[in-house]
Amino acid sequence: MDEQRDSGATLDRRAELSEFLRTRRARLKPQDVGLPEFGRHRRVPGLRREELAQLAGVSVAYYTRLEQGNGRNVSAEVLDAIARALRLTDAEHAHLTHLAKPKQHKKKPASRTQQVRPSLKQLLDTMDAVPAYVVGRRSDILAWNRMAAAVFGDWAELPVAERNWARLAFLRPEYRELFVGWEQKAIDIVCLLRMEAGCYPDDTRLSALVGELSVKSEDFRRLWATHDVKEKTYGVKELRHPLVGELLLRYESFRIADDGEQSLVAYHADPGTPSAEALRLLASWGTDATRAGQDSANRRG
Repeated sequence: MDEQRDSGATLDRRAELSEFLRTRRARLKPQDVGLPEFGRHRRVPGLRREELAQLAGVSVAYYTRLEQGNGRNVSAEVLDAIARALRLTDAEHAHLTHLAKPKQHKKKPASRTQQVRPSLKQLLDTMDAVPAYVVGRRSDILAWNRMAAAVFGDWAELPVAERNWARLAFLRPEYRELFVGWEQKAIDIVCLLRMEAGCYPDDTRLSALVGELSVKSEDFRRLWATHDVKEKTYGVKELRHPLVGELLLRYESFRIADDGEQSLVAYHADPGTPSAEALRLLASWGTDATRAGQDSANRRG
């Protein structure tokens, strides 16, 4: 968004490729891939480069160049072979391809302002029984309904640049208290940002966000260094709400058809559960619940 910080710097794609391959190789042991483990003391964690090259069917020199960040002219077939050898998930395989062959994955300009269609905003407003919001690039929160404000806090009270899940999770103590499984929420956010870093290596705003969080949050630095990537489209979150207590909510995430950079995320509780009753209470309290919850969070912060 135009109001967000822009440092002018970009992420180093070659360094990202190098570190991603190195960390994926380090997590594998010879016995994981059917290779004998000679010697009791190995100087490197995980597989050696020559072992990985053997599994992928490429020369050691070729793989070494790739792990040093030189993905120029690498074929899709070689990347597929390396992905199989490294036991990559689908998300990790896609991330590797984005890092090694970025010109084949052109995206919309990173600087463009993210806009939510008016009809989508109207849809959010009609979902008056469930918390729902639209999230865009860099984990920016672009639009939300009244129930989302009642559950997660009134984001309208924040500057536009602060309406961002990464900043909320890592820089605001009240969100550590809100999410019972805060560590997993933090991991999910970092994994998505890592995927975006592969798709948009020239996104200066993403680079600025990563830089800011790396300076301000030790937890972010630790998780960012893992180079893990994944995309979660559904799951369960346990919350500790300041007004209604424990909430166990299921969520579903849907890509917006005409803008794959945006997702609609909606939460719901299983029928007949205490969490469903708690959501009903929050819905009946309306703006009073949002205001009271925000006041409670501010006092704790």
